Amino acid sequence: MTSIGLAELSTGQLVRLAVRAGRFNGSTAGVAAGYVQANVTIMPAAYAQDFRAFCDANPKPCPILTVGEPGSPFFPTLGQDIDVRTDVPRYLVFEHGVEVAQLSNLMSLWSGDLVAFALGCSYSFDHILAAEGVPVRHVSRHSNVAVWRTTVQTTPIGPFHGPLVVSMRPIKQRDLKRAIRITENLPTVHGAPIHWGSSAPLGIADLSRPDYGDPMPLEHEEVPVFWACGVTAQVAVEHARIPFAITHSPGCMLVTDLKIEALDR
Repeated sequence: MTSIGLAELSTGQLVRLAVRAGRFNGSTAGVAAGYVQANVTIMPAAYAQDFRAFCDANPKPCPILTVGEPGSPFFPTLGQDIDVRTDVPRYLVFEHGVEVAQLSNLMSLWSGDLVAFALGCSYSFDHILAAEGVPVRHVSRHSNVAVWRTTVQTTPIGPFHGPLVVSMRPIKQRDLKRAIRITENLPTVHGAPIHWGSSAPLGIADLSRPDYGDPMPLEHEEVPVFWACGVTAQVAVEHARIPFAITHSPGCMLVTDLKIEALDR
């Protein structure tokens, strides 16, 4: 990846242009402050109805922003020039639940049978937390958020099932109520945290070893705060073992033109 500064990634469109040009293929944490980011899941139309029902049954980890028309790679409600085939920094390809490839674009794989889903992402509210005095350390350190698969199970629909996945942000105890208040008003990007304090009820034994992303050690007077995470959808696709599916690589989101202030609250 060519070195690129945050000033060149200040809007959703600039991020997408950099991705299309091959100049940016990393984590979207901290880029385009104020713009909604989205998890992406793509699958054959035969499975789309069940997957949509799975998302509706599990709205905390899988809040639907929009669903593309069969065969269409466009999300016009999220940005007029968005092309889901080219605008995600890194894609994962699955066959029967097994990751078989990582790609920088989907031009060679796209077909008229595919349906694309955009699900809300908690990266969308990180800058709001920071602006209101709640530090977000994975952003200030230019790292990826720490993410775990839990032992909490999602509501299964059709072939889609599996564990809830969560992201963790260390929050000072004095800032906890503020972080909850800010995020609970943003349900389409996961809303309020689902848990804070001991990770044991989530089945997380070691906070120093996330399943995805970068570890974030707790500092003085910090508590781990866990939000539902859109990687839950990727794990559900793996467990479903459908013949073919594509997702974003964890942390590498589609950055839209939708401003966070425009989301329903």
